[in-house]
Amino acid sequence: MIQRIQTIYLLLTFIITGVLLFFIPLWTTNTGKPFYFMQDQVYTIILGLSTMLTIISIISFKKRQNQFVMGRLNIILNLILLGLFVYRSLNLSGDATAVVSEKGIGMFLPIVAIVLLVLANKAIKKDEDLVKSVDRLR
Repeated sequence: MIQRIQTIYLLLTFIITGVLLFFIPLWTTNTGKPFYFMQDQVYTIILGLSTMLTIISIISFKKRQNQFVMGRLNIILNLILLGLFVYRSLNLSGDATAVVSEKGIGMFLPIVAIVLLVLANKAIKKDEDLVKSVDRLR
């Protein structure tokens, strides 16, 4: 059913991966300009796939098993994205003589998305177990 709690979790994940990252910079470069995910093609592709998987997962509410698998794939994509963000942030220069590059809060949004996806998968699993237990009684 579309009015279940996992849909709310997935909707919040969509807002984080599909909307919020357009407005929140990942970090600030040495020149003081904010760096958004759209400036790197790899980040754009991974976030696009994550957003697409979230939308498809919301739409396929009748197929709980597929929804669960898409949630796991989405978690893996967000972990890869988080790894890329951490790798890039560790390679940013932090010279004290030049303008210091700052890491933004946008880097940590994949962590929030992962937590929401885990909660959604727990709710999907709970629904699936409930349906299986009712079918067993018939």
